[in-house]
Amino acid sequence: MNKRELESILKKALPPEISSESLEMFPRRLVARLKHNDSPNRAVRNASLRLAWAFGLAACVVIVFTASHWRGRMEAEAIPAKDCLASIKLVREMVAMFPNQVCAIVEDDHGLHLVLSDKDDVPASPPLYVRICDGKHCSSFVTFSGQEIQVAGQQVTVLSDSQGGIILEGNRFVWSSDGENYAEKNLKIEAKTLGATL
Repeated sequence: MNKRELESILKKALPPEISSESLEMFPRRLVARLKHNDSPNRAVRNASLRLAWAFGLAACVVIVFTASHWRGRMEAEAIPAKDCLASIKLVREMVAMFPNQVCAIVEDDHGLHLVLSDKDDVPASPPLYVRICDGKHCSSFVTFSGQEIQVAGQQVTVLSDSQGGIILEGNRFVWSSDGENYAEKNLKIEAKTLGATL
């Protein structure tokens, strides 16, 4: 079949007959079909939006949980596991050997040292653990409230309050476990109460 034959057949063909009723209903059916096809897309969009909100909320919960867990873990890990001064047993034995004379037990780069009072005048109180790092060197102390220790080249008084807070106070040096710190910026200080009065 060539082009001329095709054109003659198409010219002889009549257009399909569409009833007037069908022509009147066509726009309504078209709109109804478009609305019908649009609602699944809208439902999918709404479901996608809800899913995005759910994932966002879950991500926020995970971030908050991780941050609080990380902070709690950091506080728990402030005292190194290998630090023998964190052992209440060692502190009890030292205090038992020298009753009312132990001012401080110190562990630094030179080893373990015991600082004793000349008299048995050290009052009984809960032992306080203090760890100070200046970036290169770390020192750990176990002492008692009201005692003085050597920190960053100066004498510092260690105090505790009834709520378990610890304060280190010197001439140019104040540090508090509650967050008020006027110490040198390069010092990292951790402190806690080791237990009940020995």
